[in-house]
Amino acid sequence: MKKVFLKRIMAVLMSITMIGSLVACGNSESSSSAEKGGTAGSSEDTIKIGILFSESGSTALVEKTMTNACIMAFDEINEAGGINGKKIEYIHEDYASDPATATEKIKKLIQQDEVVATVGCYTSASRQATLTTLKDENSLLVYPTYTEGEEVHPNVIYVGCMPNQQATEFIPYLLENVGKKVFLVGSDYVFPKTCNKQARALVEMYGGEVVGEEYIPLGGTDFSTICNKIKDSGAELVYSAVIGDSNTAFFKNYTQYGLEADKVPICSIGIDESNLQAIGADYAEGHYASMPYFASLDTEKSNSFRDKYNELFDDGTVVTVLTESAYESCYLLAEALKKVEDPKDTDALIDAFAGVEFDAPQGKIKVDQENHCTWLYSRFAQIHDGKFDIIYSSEEALRPEPWPAVLYPEYEGSDFMPAWDDPSCYPQ
Repeated sequence: MKKVFLKRIMAVLMSITMIGSLVACGNSESSSSAEKGGTAGSSEDTIKIGILFSESGSTALVEKTMTNACIMAFDEINEAGGINGKKIEYIHEDYASDPATATEKIKKLIQQDEVVATVGCYTSASRQATLTTLKDENSLLVYPTYTEGEEVHPNVIYVGCMPNQQATEFIPYLLENVGKKVFLVGSDYVFPKTCNKQARALVEMYGGEVVGEEYIPLGGTDFSTICNKIKDSGAELVYSAVIGDSNTAFFKNYTQYGLEADKVPICSIGIDESNLQAIGADYAEGHYASMPYFASLDTEKSNSFRDKYNELFDDGTVVTVLTESAYESCYLLAEALKKVEDPKDTDALIDAFAGVEFDAPQGKIKVDQENHCTWLYSRFAQIHDGKFDIIYSSEEALRPEPWPAVLYPEYEGSDFMPAWDDPSCYPQ
């Protein structure tokens, strides 16, 4: 507590120093990379919120659409009157696709800018890099990206889907309609490996057979060995947790090595519309994907969201599940803020998220009452002519399982919430 108190005192002193500097310089722009929106300046009539996504580095193209979605959402909220009469001032920081920089930038947002919460981070590595700071400063991160589901931190709201919301209905469908012999592929880090653990358990539970499992370094582009192993395995489908730009090489290598979607399709939990642009329609044709949202969802909410985004942003980005998730993250945060008397009361703000609902482009969603994660839809699609043709949608949003019951049956049906400081609470 003493450490936190001293840091807060330092933050106040830094703020006073900054204000003096701005006055002396005639309110000139600082050299910070931050971008401010909403109402300029800081007063009792504004609420400061951080946006922490990469504008540079290897994941910048993916994260740009998430930054855009936050700007779009916060501007809409301000136009509708703000939060209890207060306008949002959003401050963007670029962590340059680097987890260490994410730590530095979130400290800056909390200590210097004094944001009440931050929407941000794309990779699990960047999220995990912020956790110690979030705890020490008792600040809040709203995390939009789908995750591996083996972490629930008291200072994080997880808006992206859990593995059970991608796999629980997807794998039984594939085993029944595509094939029983499954080859697991993924990028070599925590998210794909954890998701493939669940996939293996589900395949075996529903009478399928895992005939191989291979990983490639994150960002890797040589899939020749993996493709040859798939050909020799007798696989009838490939369940893929390959992430990011590696998908372009994977799908192209797949065709180049004589593997065909109509015989052994790739069934992915790691591709979206931005990947399809890079892969190309011919290489992607006939393969499958599972996400809570596809931009091809033909509903009034989805169409309005997609059309407005495309009208506002002409920067080469497209609407994806990450765009939608960042957008709804902002609205869920705004709804929680409306429930608290003091936006700077982090504990009250975190508690206010329980049960918060939003009529999102994917459908009505809500934050779970117990586990800091979000009820989302299950959807899967087959790729045709460079677009996702949705072939299944759950009738309602599915409850998130931070530790999927298929992997950790001892927690099935429980409202177990671990103590962050007690490592023994976390399934191994």
